[in-house]
Amino acid sequence: MTPRMEIRQMREEGERHFLSPYASLAAVSRGRERPERLCHIRTAFQRDRDRIIHSKAFRRLKDKTQVFLAPAGDHFRTRLTHTLEVSQISRTIARAAGLNEDLTEAIALGHDLGHTPFGHAGEEVLREVHPGGFNHNQQSLRVVDVLEKDGGLNLTWEVRDGIANHTGPVRPGTLEGEVVRLSDRIAYINHDIDDAIRGGVLGAADLPPLVVGRLGSTHTARINTLVEDCVFESYRQPWVRLSQPVQEAMDLARKFLFDHVYLGSGAKREEEKAKNLLRSLYVYYRDHPEQLYDGHGPGDTTPSQAVVDYLAGMTDRFCIERYNELFVPSPWRRG
Repeated sequence: MTPRMEIRQMREEGERHFLSPYASLAAVSRGRERPERLCHIRTAFQRDRDRIIHSKAFRRLKDKTQVFLAPAGDHFRTRLTHTLEVSQISRTIARAAGLNEDLTEAIALGHDLGHTPFGHAGEEVLREVHPGGFNHNQQSLRVVDVLEKDGGLNLTWEVRDGIANHTGPVRPGTLEGEVVRLSDRIAYINHDIDDAIRGGVLGAADLPPLVVGRLGSTHTARINTLVEDCVFESYRQPWVRLSQPVQEAMDLARKFLFDHVYLGSGAKREEEKAKNLLRSLYVYYRDHPEQLYDGHGPGDTTPSQAVVDYLAGMTDRFCIERYNELFVPSPWRRG
């Protein structure tokens, strides 16, 4: 019979033998803030992945907006489906490039746990009203460090670093984090084009010729081009990147989305309503802190941070329900 500890150790030994010399190894992780007994079967990064999947914040992603608010169709992306697409793209790149697939998956699954309801419109409001500002990267880190399980999930340094730096000026400290950073952009650029075409905001012929010529004319072709290009450019190298022509095409596709979908389309006209809704809820709960967490939030939380934690954790549906309950009169019924 195989000794119980041997399963995890075999996995760790396999990482040493088969991964790129630039990959992150679970056996030499920088560790957790609170030391724990090792699992008999799973590596440290596999345990982190499982903790994220079983978290309440992960389940709530299914009812959070990606780009289109309250879409009428069943096939538009949500924050959860976006996260799963990032995870799939990240795992494909990591496996092919010789990086740690488990670490990459854990970062990808956790990268948007702190995202607000109503997508980036919600993030803009909380950044505006909260004295400390708001950044969904840092809120995602706060979710896994503090808010989940009344004290955090106690994840490894590598996963926490990847979550905190999946966007923004600071680069991740691991190549696996870089894979998620790039995969996030690959995923949202391509699925937002797909959703915009499905929603009638764009036509397939509207895409810039350079984007179509270099990346492809279909959703599948574009993702395949980007993933393959990343793997060929990054295979067993100390970097994760695209070739210059493909990077240029992806940057143009992103700019096109900002100009024609994110900022300049009829699909965004409901955003101001969502922003006003969140502003109203922020003021209400700031003035009624006793209604948050039944009066029991994390010990080091300021009143404003408590409101931000509560609002950022809401799904779109729950946010609308709270607004209706607090601000919309109920029909009078004779007793």
